[in-house]
Amino acid sequence: MAGSGLSPEERLQLITRNLQEVLGEEKLKELLKEGKDVSIYWGTATTGRPHVAYFVPMSKIADFLKAGCQVTILVADLHAYLDNMKAPWELLAHRVKYYEAIIKAMLQSIQVPLDKLKFVRGTEYQLSREYTLDVYRLTSVVTEHDAKKAGAEVVKQVESPLLSGLLYPGLQALDEEYLKVDCQFGGVDQRKIFTFAEKYLPQLGYAKRIHLMNPMVPGLTGTKMSSSEEDSKIDLLDGSGALKKKLKKAFCEPGNIENNGVLSFVKYVLLPLKSSEEFAIERTEENGGNITFPTFEALEQAFAKEEVHPADLKGAVLRDLNQLLEPIRKKFEEPQMKELIKLAYPPPGKEKVKGGNPQQEPEEIIPSRLDLRVGKVVSVEMHPDADSLYLEKIDVGEDEPRTVISGLAGLVPMEEMKDRMVVMLCNLKPQKMRGIESKAMVMCACLEDPKQIEPLAPPDGSSPGEKVFFEGFEKRDPDQELKPKKKIFEKIQVDLKTSSDCVALWKDSPMKTKLGFVKAASLKGATIR
Repeated sequence: MAGSGLSPEERLQLITRNLQEVLGEEKLKELLKEGKDVSIYWGTATTGRPHVAYFVPMSKIADFLKAGCQVTILVADLHAYLDNMKAPWELLAHRVKYYEAIIKAMLQSIQVPLDKLKFVRGTEYQLSREYTLDVYRLTSVVTEHDAKKAGAEVVKQVESPLLSGLLYPGLQALDEEYLKVDCQFGGVDQRKIFTFAEKYLPQLGYAKRIHLMNPMVPGLTGTKMSSSEEDSKIDLLDGSGALKKKLKKAFCEPGNIENNGVLSFVKYVLLPLKSSEEFAIERTEENGGNITFPTFEALEQAFAKEEVHPADLKGAVLRDLNQLLEPIRKKFEEPQMKELIKLAYPPPGKEKVKGGNPQQEPEEIIPSRLDLRVGKVVSVEMHPDADSLYLEKIDVGEDEPRTVISGLAGLVPMEEMKDRMVVMLCNLKPQKMRGIESKAMVMCACLEDPKQIEPLAPPDGSSPGEKVFFEGFEKRDPDQELKPKKKIFEKIQVDLKTSSDCVALWKDSPMKTKLGFVKAASLKGATIR
């Protein structure tokens, strides 16, 4: 396969095009010059249902195969369980089958021959004696600090992390050795795990691998592409009507080419799958007639100049996306596929408990249960009994400012807090902190290494008391009070983070006010609490 009729330089261009970063590029060049069948693996944890953003790695897998590479797809079932138990153990086998079926259907829809691919399930080898011993060997040399740092952008970050999350990066590193590959491919959010592998595999006597990284491509709806929120995601099995409705809502501001998920989808998925770089947009004669752009850069420039209307661009993407999805839809109309979906992602319902009594319906863990408001810090001083706490008065649109105790002393200068506009969580149960009752919480973006904290900032022009909400969750009223025993905030908080643009997110839904997005000043990929 190594020949593929291409020169080493042409193979390198195919392997690396549209990547953000390559660690070990010189080694890759050497392997290609030697005419070797370069082996690459891409892994995916079997958690939520894959959506259209999965076409981004699929298009790169197509590139790797065209370049004559050997490609392994790791269906990482054990990783899915270790990552804060996103996938219950009893569902793993069904989800593995679903992932294998949907990924194969995606690859077939873009004409990738499956006979050139190797599919491996993580538990096929990760439960072996040899692998288990290597896990123990790795834990004897890896520090807790490095394990936590490596998984910071991949594993869910919570206040009291499970030990399983610390094991996750080590297992992903060992996969490179046990799959016997030259390279691992993933998103740039995997970078810390990749450098972790480069540091620690040699300490076990194993070779350092090459790492290929995709940029973090915005979803079709801009900052969001959620696998769990039905109104926000574009599922691979959505019908043409649902697809049109969801694409119509996609963020595609006229002239805006930054974080434009629709344009990004053209660049990273649709064009790499075409035989040429041309992209056609169909328009009525009164709107200028049909137009074909010879390159993505030409399309992007025309959109920036507002020579292409967002509706026309969306229409072209809708056309091409329907062509990609139609064979997948047909495949999953088969009875056995419909049954597989029910087994892998059973609908929520009442469960039986001992004694035969049904449990109550599970509580909805959604961010609209939080009473979030814009606040203005009226005054701030040191807590009289604690050097790490501020005592603040914060206006949240009520008759009197609320008393708030926050652990920001020494992290955010006092002079920067005075008169600052912040985001407040207002329906926590009041709690005494060193003798003074705190009646709300300042929401902050936080990084642990090194320790950095930034209070979230509402858009300019915001006023105290204005509602803060997550896009797609505007309609429900918040709880009157979040009951501490039910840990509703804690369950919501595990999915609060900042994006690569510092936008506050729950899962992939942006935090907003009526004036725009809520952001951190500079912290990217940070937890929010």
